[in-house]
Amino acid sequence: MKDEDLGFTYKRKRNGDVEIFHRGAKATTLRGEKASWFIEDMQDSDLQDQQQDMARLTGNYKRGNERKAKDHPRNKS
Repeated sequence: MKDEDLGFTYKRKRNGDVEIFHRGAKATTLRGEKASWFIEDMQDSDLQDQQQDMARLTGNYKRGNERKAKDHPRNKS
């Protein structure tokens, strides 16, 4: 896979919460155990894995319409 930035960033707050942003807009907030797991995971992964994890956590990952989009007239060759 190509190493690319999908537009996700995160910020750890003083109270332990983690805010995840997509292209500058707050997408979700992680609290407690999930926030701790997230920080540990981010330290052990490369940029592509970080971006994919943040996409999954925010729900911005494979919306289920990929199969329908394949059949749309504008996507026909």
